Amino acid sequence: MSATAVRTRSPVKAVLRFIASVMIVSGTMLIADAGITIAWQEPVSAFFAQKEQAELKAELDHPPPRVFYKRPLPGDAIGEIDMPAIDKSAYIVEGTDTDDLRKGPGHYQDTAMPGDHGTVAIAGHRTTHGAPFRNIDKLERGDRIVLEMPYGKFTYRVEKTQIVDPTALWVTDRVGYDRLVLSACHPLYSAAQRIIVFARFAKRGNATVERS
Repeated sequence: MSATAVRTRSPVKAVLRFIASVMIVSGTMLIADAGITIAWQEPVSAFFAQKEQAELKAELDHPPPRVFYKRPLPGDAIGEIDMPAIDKSAYIVEGTDTDDLRKGPGHYQDTAMPGDHGTVAIAGHRTTHGAPFRNIDKLERGDRIVLEMPYGKFTYRVEKTQIVDPTALWVTDRVGYDRLVLSACHPLYSAAQRIIVFARFAKRGNATVERS
């Protein structure tokens, strides 16, 4: 084989080696991303969700009067949810559209506001956008769920968890007592069903954080 032939093919081999290296690195990154998602949550949307949560917190430092009067607009920061049993808290946004839920758990607009009589319903993601509701399946009967709003603090106690179809709109119906409903897709990485946490109102207190 002539030296000229070797020199002709060498650049081709170099390009092929480069492409192979890129594919190996890309594949490794995809595997790592999938592993992180399975073990925790989707990392890219989690980064942006953290930024959105910081903005919601800043909004709650100076909430508009409509939030105090329980008449928020879609996208407004309205309060904070705390679930001590699973060591999770997050700021809540008004609305459950795609853009709303990117910010954090969203309050269903057609349900009662915390502090009003009826059923309060809140939806959240389990694997993306910060995964605020990832571990709500671990909540047990009697566990506290606290909603802290600019106008008051409301504590609920978990009654039960139930898996339902996405069409089970009855879960947000009013019942004979005040309650909280948390909703998220189920199982993880699927929207085939919904996991619903039902919690009964336990007590009311004053907001522990001053708002101005």
